[in-house]
Amino acid sequence: MPKFLLMVNHDGGVVEEPMDEWEPGDIAAHFNYYEVLTKELTASGEMVQFMALADPRLAKIVRSDGGAAPLVTDGPFAESKEVLAGFNVFDVESEARALEIAARISAVPGPGGVPTQQPVEVRQVMSDSQGEL
Repeated sequence: MPKFLLMVNHDGGVVEEPMDEWEPGDIAAHFNYYEVLTKELTASGEMVQFMALADPRLAKIVRSDGGAAPLVTDGPFAESKEVLAGFNVFDVESEARALEIAARISAVPGPGGVPTQQPVEVRQVMSDSQGEL
């Protein structure tokens, strides 16, 4: 079965205000939605891995020529909406199923229970059968 990486950025979709300005009940509903979805997709055997990432302000950029000591910096950073917030790896029957799961992730509720429509990038993971890897 093909594997797909689903990447979620900090882009709030149709929601303008950052999560730290949401009502506590809306934050709880948001994370509960993810918890229920994660349990379902883990039970089905489709979810391989899920990772939420720490605040992008903690990120480091490393550059190395392989000889000298690497250069480690704090940036540059893209706009916050372009920064990766987390990712999932799924082992599914088809790209269509990966897109279906991405749509469910995108529909995570925001303030007032309105689906955020947060964009989710879907990328197939290379495999030996593709002659790559």
